[in-house]
Amino acid sequence: MDEQVPETLDIILKRLLSAIPEVKAAAIVSVEGLPIASALPQGIDETRIAAMTAALLSLAERAIQEMRKGDFEQVYVKGTDGYLLVLAAGQNAVLTVSTTKDVRLGLIFLDCKRTCDKIAKII
Repeated sequence: MDEQVPETLDIILKRLLSAIPEVKAAAIVSVEGLPIASALPQGIDETRIAAMTAALLSLAERAIQEMRKGDFEQVYVKGTDGYLLVLAAGQNAVLTVSTTKDVRLGLIFLDCKRTCDKIAKII
């Protein structure tokens, strides 16, 4: 009888990266800006990424509140070489994802939403 290995946050991130080649990095960050888990390239400081993610989250939440648009769900930033996505993963965490510029956004948002649901169940 095979027992299913429980999914850890690290496994969830690795699956996201392996499922979508355009995803180059991902991190789970607390809403306070502390790193929880990450799959980042060599030389990328997870503490700095976590702090910047928290800053983006704070600004997005304030803008959404000010414009009366409900609760925070996601924010994305487009750069010349790709996207940075920040998505709510339950009440206490967010998922940050870095992609290449040729990613299909509809697909990535769908996969990230599923990933956020899994994260929310663990955290």
